[in-house]
Amino acid sequence: MVVERELIDLVCQLVQIDSVNPWLVKSGVGEAEVVRTIAAWLEPYGLQIHLDEAEEGRFNMVARLPGSGAGKSLCLYAHTDTVGYDLWRERALHPRVDGDRLFGLGAADDKGHCAAAMLALKSIVEKQVRLGGDLWLALLIDEEGTSSGAFDFVKRYKPDGLVVLEPFGLGSITVTHQGFGWLDIIVKGRAAHGSAPEAGIDSILHMAEVISRLGQLDRLKYAPTAHPLNGKIVFHTGVISGGTDYATYPAECVLGIEIGTQPGESIQDRLSEIQAIFEEVKGLHPNFEGHVQVRLARDPFQARDHEALWDILASQVEVVTGEKVRATGENAWGDAAIFQEAGIPTLMLGAKGDNLHAPDEWVSISELHKLIEIIEATAIRFCS
Repeated sequence: MVVERELIDLVCQLVQIDSVNPWLVKSGVGEAEVVRTIAAWLEPYGLQIHLDEAEEGRFNMVARLPGSGAGKSLCLYAHTDTVGYDLWRERALHPRVDGDRLFGLGAADDKGHCAAAMLALKSIVEKQVRLGGDLWLALLIDEEGTSSGAFDFVKRYKPDGLVVLEPFGLGSITVTHQGFGWLDIIVKGRAAHGSAPEAGIDSILHMAEVISRLGQLDRLKYAPTAHPLNGKIVFHTGVISGGTDYATYPAECVLGIEIGTQPGESIQDRLSEIQAIFEEVKGLHPNFEGHVQVRLARDPFQARDHEALWDILASQVEVVTGEKVRATGENAWGDAAIFQEAGIPTLMLGAKGDNLHAPDEWVSISELHKLIEIIEATAIRFCS
């Protein structure tokens, strides 16, 4: 049985290691040190450990506990990268415990879940449980970026089921989530002296028309048609730039937005809506010129062929928590969509946490401790 002190110590050890995603933050150091630490921690337990280079110099840590071949295989997944921490640099990598909360960068998202999966696997090994199918532990890079770790994993491995460990709280199992697009909307104008309106085209003024209509789309279409589990389609502006000085018509304005997609949709649906806005603005301003650049887009997640995994996982959640589990969705995105698209039945579960991607991120120690018990029992039943 895993004791709480062992859990706290391991989470703190992982939180203290900087593993900021270098795609997301250009100065990020990446996951190399935390991956080495995890592999060394697991080495005494006789696992087959694979360090797979998903990107140059960036490695997934995949461990396998072989079964007899007489059962189904299961993978427990968490990610080793984090977002940046400029807003709380003095304390982000210095974990602390206050009551049931463990604070620190990645404590909830997702190093607490790395630790929980590691300890569940250790417990199974120490109990000398004979599994019928293989049990995999996939602690992957780049979830906060382009998901290169998940894409590399599905090229190499195909377990019969996979549980994504993310901080949603133990009262629910996530069966669906939104996709998203990070889009640059680029509106062209024409630079000219501020006293020459006949020569200039104001790209910022034209962008204002686009922004206003995006807001209307959000209020009048997305809000009334919210998904029953995933909620309203995500939409918000993120960054904007344009112009050179007060005295010159701005030749270009660029707006960065995040926008969601629901199961059954693709980013093309959102691009078509934006194109319709362009046509409307062009009706008001015939010299309007705009286009969209897709920076990053990912498809939504909808669990499929997951019934056997659900039955076992849900029953173990109910045994450990004493509460009936709910099927839920998320308006955020995770690597689950990549695993499911590769034909791996996938569900999402995790301990409660808060302040994700923000100062004073925390995870519930008691829920992490319960999660270890849940995923250990699930693995034993599913792989037998």
